[in-house]
Amino acid sequence: MKHQKSEFYFLLILLTGIFVLAFFIFKPFLYPLILAVVFATVFGPVYRKILLAMGGRKNLSALLTTTLILVVVIVPIIYLSIQIFQEATRLYFSLTGSDGVNDFSLIITNALKDLSRFSPTPIDLSIDIKQYATQGLSWLLQHFGLLFASLAKVMVSIFIFLIALYYMFKDGYRLKKAVIALSPLENIHDEAIYSKVTTAINSVIRGSLTVALVQGILAAIGFYLFGVPNPVLWGSVATIAALVPSIGTFLVLFPAILYLYFTKDTISAAGLLIWGACAVGLVDNFLGPKLVERGMQIHPFLILLSILGGISFFGPIGFLLGPLVLSMLFALLEIYSIINKQHESQ
Repeated sequence: MKHQKSEFYFLLILLTGIFVLAFFIFKPFLYPLILAVVFATVFGPVYRKILLAMGGRKNLSALLTTTLILVVVIVPIIYLSIQIFQEATRLYFSLTGSDGVNDFSLIITNALKDLSRFSPTPIDLSIDIKQYATQGLSWLLQHFGLLFASLAKVMVSIFIFLIALYYMFKDGYRLKKAVIALSPLENIHDEAIYSKVTTAINSVIRGSLTVALVQGILAAIGFYLFGVPNPVLWGSVATIAALVPSIGTFLVLFPAILYLYFTKDTISAAGLLIWGACAVGLVDNFLGPKLVERGMQIHPFLILLSILGGISFFGPIGFLLGPLVLSMLFALLEIYSIINKQHESQ
């Protein structure tokens, strides 16, 4: 008996050591592997439809689905990231240059003077706009700059992501069975965890993030049509702001409308106001209910915090990983509550 215990403890220590070693081996590829799991979960229904159309040929179906994701999702994301970085860089150097600072400060000062006429309390006109703007852009450039710091590393990560995504579609079911077999929990609890996590991921990605992305794209189109500078950059800011319930896109559209108004472009300001109210504001009412999965619902404010925290911790990829971690947390907490109640009733 004593020999069996020592054998078990030795195996446990050896397993722990090998697990830690394996973690550091796979650590450089951790983000693309996690993203592959997320995309395989979200696009699982697409893969199953293609599998049915291809007569059950898994290899071909997985390849077609992966190629579709590359063309429809990955390539546009890379293009938008490059555009955001370039526009943020141009705006940063424009603000740090003397002419850009003077022009920008003059517009803001004139706007505050006009608004002070209608304000019951005095408005502080000594706000250092340049400081706040450059600090915000420096933060954005710092995090998006990491994305382009090493082109070779980015290309390797994309390659690993696509290969992992292919095998997640092709062999995902077998991987799920292996994880359930290794788990110390009962199979019914493992299945419940898998179901809750899948529902949570779909709720966040297909629901809140997709609606916010559509609103951000429409906002960027409006900025471009009505002459707001750096439309892609401000459209990306509108995407993040759209996660704030009810007033999200308004927080970005309103300053843009004021900018057009105080630069004496009243017609464009009115046009952007109408565009924001119709094209952007109504997306929540019509698109949101169709995309949000029934099941676990996470408050948009928590999703916003998870995105900002995710970007700060993980870099640009945190836009997806932050909400993913949050959704898994809520799913596991719900399963823990169910298991705890079952133990109390026994």
